Amino acid sequence: MTECSSCNSNSNSNSSSKVTKSIQDEIISSTLAKIKYKIFVMSGKGGVGKSSVATNLAVALAEMGEKVGLLDVDIHGPSVPHLLGLKGLLDVDEHKFIKPKKFNDNLAVVSMECLLTDPDQAVLWRGPMKTSAIRQFVSDVDWGELDFLVIDSPPGTGDEPMTVLKTIPDALCVVVTTPQEVSLADVRKAINFLQYAKANILGIVENMSGLICPYCKKEISLFKKGGGRELASRLGLDFLGAIPLDPATVVAGDLGKPVVLLEEDSFAKSAFLELAKKVKEKAENSLEVLSSIHK
Repeated sequence: MTECSSCNSNSNSNSSSKVTKSIQDEIISSTLAKIKYKIFVMSGKGGVGKSSVATNLAVALAEMGEKVGLLDVDIHGPSVPHLLGLKGLLDVDEHKFIKPKKFNDNLAVVSMECLLTDPDQAVLWRGPMKTSAIRQFVSDVDWGELDFLVIDSPPGTGDEPMTVLKTIPDALCVVVTTPQEVSLADVRKAINFLQYAKANILGIVENMSGLICPYCKKEISLFKKGGGRELASRLGLDFLGAIPLDPATVVAGDLGKPVVLLEEDSFAKSAFLELAKKVKEKAENSLEVLSSIHK
């Protein structure tokens, strides 16, 4: 039985697609081999300050002398460039590799917003296109040699987090929550998702953990406190730290300057710096177990 021309065409197309994906897989593997630690910051729900945590964590690590990349894979709501005061499009070098946007000598950033001529433009993409874009953020970007790649993911357990975990199987996951039960319930689902995906969970961060009064400097349990620590203890996970609500964080975000870079001291600044130290320490100690988790 002879094949029609369209059958041959479809067969050739499928074969070409497989070859292209295979080549991209090799490039991704080569790129990731130059990055010591991949930190995947995620949350079970929106509104918990995950992007603020990821951004300040990346900046704090860079301030400690580490070479850091910050990858914003929130396709529909990227906020990292705004938090860092970065504007303009990404450049492409002579080899057609995308050049990350430099924040300073130790921190480079890639975000969907840096690919849009109009930052207010909505990105109307479904799963396959988002998956392809995230893979390209790794394969087509000249990240170079890094100590840390911090990945900021959109909330939930959809296409983006799943793609990150499949593309970067040795990523160390940091789960952000707020102290309230409504957030903790979603975090439990997120952790269940990570366990199902056999991901490496570095620990839990409690954001908006109490409010620091800007006048008397006393702490107010505005959204409760301690829920993240209790959840970590109950699930046998490490508690990485508590970040208080601090007016300095809001002011810094609007200025496009991370709170860890403000000259004046603040409770949030101290908490983020401590978080960075804890993440660095745990990431370095985790290398001994990675090979036994992913075979």
